[in-house]
Amino acid sequence: MSKDSKIDQELIRELAVILNETDLTEIEVEQGDLHIRVARHISMTMAPAAASAPMQAMAAAPASSATPDEQAASAAPKGHSVKSPMVGTAYLSPEPGAAAFVKVGDTVSVGQTIVIVEAMKHMNQISADRAGKVTEIFIENGQPVEYGEPLLTIE
Repeated sequence: MSKDSKIDQELIRELAVILNETDLTEIEVEQGDLHIRVARHISMTMAPAAASAPMQAMAAAPASSATPDEQAASAAPKGHSVKSPMVGTAYLSPEPGAAAFVKVGDTVSVGQTIVIVEAMKHMNQISADRAGKVTEIFIENGQPVEYGEPLLTIE
């Protein structure tokens, strides 16, 4: 883009609206020599009483005298689930053959890199958003992941 041309602020606003309406985290537009990229950071929070058991397993479970709230609380995963903020390929180590960022039983601190998710040839470091002990890792190295898919659990 030349120094003489002005940034099209209306186009940027429109792209931001598209991001919000579609729940995308990033959008890029190229028009001639103009290249605009608009991105936003999303902080992940865990939905209350999110059950991770498949519906078939829940249907096959024996009847219990527990209330639905008690059943949901016992079915909910213990600890904090770190979820993928984007669609991509998850990597447990910084490069092939290197040690994993974390393994079950490791203690992590806030901001520590725990996984990399590659999206559109960009390596996105996923950091621990709370301190604690890694109790479960749900993914394999090089596995494709979806937006919101649980990566690991920190207690």
